[in-house]
Amino acid sequence: MVYRGGLENRFGLTPDGGSNPSPSAKPDDAVEVKVVSTLQYILLGVAVAVFFWAWQKGHLLRLGNYVDETKVELRKCTWPTREELKGSTVVVLVSTALVAVFTVGVDFIISQMIVLLNNNF
Repeated sequence: MVYRGGLENRFGLTPDGGSNPSPSAKPDDAVEVKVVSTLQYILLGVAVAVFFWAWQKGHLLRLGNYVDETKVELRKCTWPTREELKGSTVVVLVSTALVAVFTVGVDFIISQMIVLLNNNF
């Protein structure tokens, strides 16, 4: 469909087609892609700058030392056997189920009391 001025309303953005681009023009999305890629380059540059700053100040070395010391401490820990882990898991699951049943029971009793009080008054 051709509108005033001979422009074709290919994108359906305006009723008169006056501000629509010609078929050979690039859509507006191409500009947004360039803005996004430029923003990505800026963020990458900031990340690289922060990395080199942390490296110069010795923060990366301290982080590496922290991770190494953590590994050493975790090797000193005594971990439960598979049977101890199963037993502890059962205790947690049973305890959780009991608390859930208790909560539902108390909720039911209180809601029935409220219903009785509302019916009486």
